[in-house]
Amino acid sequence: MGKSGMTSFAIKRPIIFCDFDGTITTKDNIIAIMKQFAPPGWESIKDDILAERISIRSGVGQLFRLIPVERKQEIIDFVLTQAEIRAGFSSFLAYVREKQIPLKIVSGGIDFFVQPLLKPYSLLDDLYCNGSDFNGSTITITWPHSCDQHCSNECGCCKPSILRQYPDEEYYKIVIGDSITDLQAAKIADEVFACDEFLLDKCRELGLTHSYFSDFREVIEKVDSNKGVSIR
Repeated sequence: MGKSGMTSFAIKRPIIFCDFDGTITTKDNIIAIMKQFAPPGWESIKDDILAERISIRSGVGQLFRLIPVERKQEIIDFVLTQAEIRAGFSSFLAYVREKQIPLKIVSGGIDFFVQPLLKPYSLLDDLYCNGSDFNGSTITITWPHSCDQHCSNECGCCKPSILRQYPDEEYYKIVIGDSITDLQAAKIADEVFACDEFLLDKCRELGLTHSYFSDFREVIEKVDSNKGVSIR
């Protein structure tokens, strides 16, 4: 656990920003896609992203430019077949809907494979993710949620820019994630739930209020017990 004082916050309305790849799903779909479809050499791009030698936007764009557009349907079928939804997600979704807690899916993934996975959960209206263009010879990624004037990290789908759309004085901002694509949002969140060592280590290093989880029912328990927010 990072900084304490959970009950010292003014009463605010909770809002949840949840990552998709590696968080709602148990594995990172982009990595799985690259292992399955990309030619040799994608690993060095991935390593450069994780080491912050290149931006997420640059790296993800480079990765998908390795894949011919003709493989689009193969990729969708592959993701739908191999993706596993994390335990407790359906219960978590039922909980936030019952309590009327806004839930925003903020994903560094790409629309053409994220949307089919989320469609059964009726979450497409609350989805922020990267776009795709199949008009060239290889897949081009588009960026409908780019960084605002306060961010220069070239995030791709800029999660902190999305968080800033909701006033700090009104909302208690909860970030749920696992990886480097969640780091900048975690830095400005009130509370972080991390399901992977990368984000956990960063939260510890930065002294952020955080908890580990492996099952979304653990998130329900923590959110429901937080007296610093107003759960309607």
